[in-house]
Amino acid sequence: MALTGEYVPSKSEWVRNQVAEYEASGGQKANTLPGTSYPIVVITSVGAKSGNLRKNPVMRVERDGSYLAVASKGGAPENPEWYYNFVAHPEVELQDGPEPHTYTVRQLSGDERADWWEHAVATWGTYAEYQTKTDREIPLFLLERA
Repeated sequence: MALTGEYVPSKSEWVRNQVAEYEASGGQKANTLPGTSYPIVVITSVGAKSGNLRKNPVMRVERDGSYLAVASKGGAPENPEWYYNFVAHPEVELQDGPEPHTYTVRQLSGDERADWWEHAVATWGTYAEYQTKTDREIPLFLLERA
C-alpha cells in the first residue's frame, strides 16, 4: 500500500538534494553517504505530528531482504526526527534501487536487537563510535517487506 500525504522536503539542503538526485536517477546516483563509498537507501515515512511525507537517506544495512534503520543521529543525545514517525506510523516506503516498496516497521529489543546491532556495526563500524557518544541506547528498527 502506497503512503499518502503531501511530501515536505527536509529543512536540510544536503538531505533534500541527495533524496532528489537518488530518486531522479532510480538509485543510480547519490546512493552513498556523501564523500564516502558507504551505500544508503531512501526511506519515506509519515510525519508523527504533521502527517506529511518525509524522506531521509539512511545507511544501507540489509540482511536476507530485511533492512535495519539505526536511529543513531551521529551519537546525539536525542533521537532523529524520523524515529518518532516510525513509532507513530509503522509503515514506510524504502527505496533501494529503482523503485520503492512498502515495509512494516518494528523496534527491536533483547537478543534480536543484539544480533542486528552486531550486523549494523559490521556493516558500518562508525555505529559503535556513535554509541559511545550518547547515554541512550540507539534504537534499531527492523523493516520487513509488507
